Amino acid sequence: MSRPPVRFAFAIHLHQPIGNFDFVFREHVDEVYRPLLRALDEREAYPFSLHVSGPLLDWWSAAETAFIDWLAERTEDGRIEILTSGRYEPVLAALDRADRAHQLGEMRTLLVERFGVEPRGAWLTERVWEPDLAADLRLAGIEYTLLDDRHFEAVGLEREALDGPYETESNGHSLTLLSIDERLRYLIPFRPVTEIESFFRARFDDGTESVVLGDDGEKFGGWPDTRAWVWEAGWLDDYLETLTRLRGEGVIAFARTGDVAAESSRGLVYPATGSYREMEEWALPRRAAVTLADAWRRAPPEERSLLRGGTWKGFLTKYVESNRLHKSAHHISRLCRARGEDGPARVAVARAQCNDGYWHGVFGGVYLPHLRAALWRELAEAERALRADEPLAIDVLDWDFDGHDEVWVHSSRFSAVVNTHGDGAIQLLVDFAGRRNLLDVLTRRREPYHGDAEETSGRSGAAVAASGDAPSGVGAETSGAGVASVHDRVARRPTPPAIDAATLAAFQERTTDERPVRYELLGRPRVAGGVASIELRSVETDAELRKRYRFDETGACTVDLTWEPSTLGGGRVATSLGLSCAAPLESRPAARETRERIVTLARSERGFESIDQGARVRLAWPAEAGAAQVVLRPRGGRVEGDPPG
Repeated sequence: MSRPPVRFAFAIHLHQPIGNFDFVFREHVDEVYRPLLRALDEREAYPFSLHVSGPLLDWWSAAETAFIDWLAERTEDGRIEILTSGRYEPVLAALDRADRAHQLGEMRTLLVERFGVEPRGAWLTERVWEPDLAADLRLAGIEYTLLDDRHFEAVGLEREALDGPYETESNGHSLTLLSIDERLRYLIPFRPVTEIESFFRARFDDGTESVVLGDDGEKFGGWPDTRAWVWEAGWLDDYLETLTRLRGEGVIAFARTGDVAAESSRGLVYPATGSYREMEEWALPRRAAVTLADAWRRAPPEERSLLRGGTWKGFLTKYVESNRLHKSAHHISRLCRARGEDGPARVAVARAQCNDGYWHGVFGGVYLPHLRAALWRELAEAERALRADEPLAIDVLDWDFDGHDEVWVHSSRFSAVVNTHGDGAIQLLVDFAGRRNLLDVLTRRREPYHGDAEETSGRSGAAVAASGDAPSGVGAETSGAGVASVHDRVARRPTPPAIDAATLAAFQERTTDERPVRYELLGRPRVAGGVASIELRSVETDAELRKRYRFDETGACTVDLTWEPSTLGGGRVATSLGLSCAAPLESRPAARETRERIVTLARSERGFESIDQGARVRLAWPAEAGAAQVVLRPRGGRVEGDPPG
């Protein structure tokens, strides 16, 4: 042929999160990851690039050392290029610079030990990009990374110009960037192989020099319906046979992403903060997410790349539960550095930065209690190690960076954060011995997908199809026409869930008219006689209430509520607690107690799921009582009705 083949660089990303069930690891290794890599090897579909996340690599190395050795052999002879990342698959943009450097350095060390290679390229978790990452990646020895093509199109580059590497820089450090072709993301493996062949032939005919695909290995049998399509219906065999034929004809040539990164630079570019399209929508509040989806549907195809959504950090304001995890990891990491701790506590904090439990879309696990609980276990373990033999103490600081001070109470046994404004509630109560946050309950919220009787992503593959770029397969199961991507699956939702009026925490008071009581700090928190005390008084209400917290060194918390009955005009005073697990409660005088299971409705790649998050306990007293006391202890039996585990 008169022109060179299109260099096709395929980067496969394999990941399972900290805290996922062992059987999920096993199923994916046995039914998806190993068969896929073996099939590529048997057809000699080399070279390609591979990223195995730290959590998955740890599990796989322990379960199957021989297969890791098999991968290492193919890495050594250049058939497989290994990509690096943060050690425990964090979103690097969510970490401070010291933690980024630590995560990147630890992963580099692991890959050298496992594969004997110094990785040049990095897989960017969820392709979340911020401009200052360029310097941090380069200082970690990384030469290039992969971003979605929309990162480049959003700053004015044409798609046809994205067939080679670009350079960016920050703080005087340059980094090479490669563009992932979104069209291929929706073709492979969801569409018939004839359409993929047509795509490559068209790229060859128009003189495209290289095409990069970086995508999840789970698509090849781990997503719904893909196992039947990819393996049982013979898609993978047809695909590999077709690629082999195209290679023989000189239409394509297999390449590593590092090979494309080494090509002559197309020039300088400064991508803005962002991620893939779906992520930018998921990170927005509900109304904004719906507005963006509608705008994307209405926009002409040539204008869609300029529509931007939220940033990944938007999840920290959308879900306060994510923010509590994030800020806990931040403060405990700083404590590690201040004390020169580079051992087990440092490892536990890094593990707690694994991204999955912090966000939600079709993917992301903030709705999954077992993933959140796993991160809290790591944080409890780290803080317990750091605070061994410490006495009861108090720190007053803006713990969550919202412009208001909180009180951080801690000892060698527990850690708690109390609001000094707003609802004056306990935001988290971490029991070190039990390695759990007793208040790790997800608030029920209205999500964009709760609104319509029939719901699709509204944008992803369907919108791409409308632009003429690639068919979507919307609504398809498994047939000759392809299989729907998880972004395009049609799902009929069950009855919308109940919605909580306020973010769940512990000791949120309401009076007769169900108005929430707001507080301000009264005096300075103090520690005396082995007890930490925090006093609050009500504001913005005619009802005069005071609340005093008393923590002992074990983490047992006594809450004294006092009020002036005459300001309530009869009725009642009530307090509520969101509890993720067993926690004995004692009240004096005896309260009228009600318990409600907190069940959320979330959408995942499998469809809609009802998920039990824990219990909401409400304690109420008649106004004439004038005072009440509640004792919450961190250890004890299960709350009746709690799900197992």
